[in-house]
Amino acid sequence: MKTTEEIFDQYQDQDVTAFHLENDNGVRATVLSQGGIIRELSVPTANGQQNLLLEYPHTADYYANPFYVNMMIGPVAGRIKDAQFEVNGKVTSLTPNENGNELHSGAHGFHSVQWEGYTETSDDKATLTLHHKFEDQEGGFPAMTVDVTYTLTNTNTFTVHFAAETTVATTFNPTYHTYFNLNGAESIRDHDLQINGTRHLAVDSEKIPTGDFIENADTPFDFATTTRLGDAIDGMQDTTEKGFDDIYEVRPTGDTHDVVTVSDPANNRAVTLQSKRNGLIVFTANSFTPDMALTVGHGKPYMGIALEAQNLSDATRFENFGDVTLFPGETKYYEIGYHVTF
Repeated sequence: MKTTEEIFDQYQDQDVTAFHLENDNGVRATVLSQGGIIRELSVPTANGQQNLLLEYPHTADYYANPFYVNMMIGPVAGRIKDAQFEVNGKVTSLTPNENGNELHSGAHGFHSVQWEGYTETSDDKATLTLHHKFEDQEGGFPAMTVDVTYTLTNTNTFTVHFAAETTVATTFNPTYHTYFNLNGAESIRDHDLQINGTRHLAVDSEKIPTGDFIENADTPFDFATTTRLGDAIDGMQDTTEKGFDDIYEVRPTGDTHDVVTVSDPANNRAVTLQSKRNGLIVFTANSFTPDMALTVGHGKPYMGIALEAQNLSDATRFENFGDVTLFPGETKYYEIGYHVTF
């Protein structure tokens, strides 16, 4: 196990540190101090490392488009209707950033800041901890202290552990906006997907949950068994998205709480996301644009698949979506694991 760090580049006149974790099997993870961007989750091949994530050559490239590529999202992932939420009878107003609603915590979310970080190693794991104290009313959220710990083990599992404290009752539902492309090709149509769930959320014209659930069986949304993504995407061509940008209800399975597996059968590579929460966003990059200068090429639809483990979106409006509240005097924890096979 080993960790290293280096100056990656500069962003907004500040040095951006790249923190590298590597296990004894050659699996590597790289996290940037800016935005907590996970730039790399790679496996060894006969020709060197294969990054399983989309990546950009420069930090500024990640912020040149609206797709949050591999960024840390928080305090709240997804859309909040009318940019406001209610906890214990108190309404908190946020700064809207999409059609009067609030998406991915707005301009001052977790993705926007420089995090402080330090690394540690032991015989069986390499770790990185990022820390940031968010001041009161940054984007409308109350002050919050956040620590995010990344752990890479020799079982080839990369885990992200969120811990947060607040000064005022609020909502906390973070995620990672990781885009997977397991072979570096220009499309993930030949990837397979399997989701441990049978329903997704109904949404309105602004992609805000209505509170209703839709059964996936016998529709292109059905990934209860392993399904080729290209076949499912073909079934979505009569929709506005022409692909997936949807909120799945998931049921974590087994001791490791598996919720979804994306795989590349041609190269025997797979990543399984592990989460105890009940939600998963699936986005097949339907609206990627040519001005995105990714290392695998210019952006185009279906270049990657974003898998965002979280609680069901906008949960403060629906009692049956789960508890995402955070109160003074408590620490709330969430975890997302990425188990790699190759």
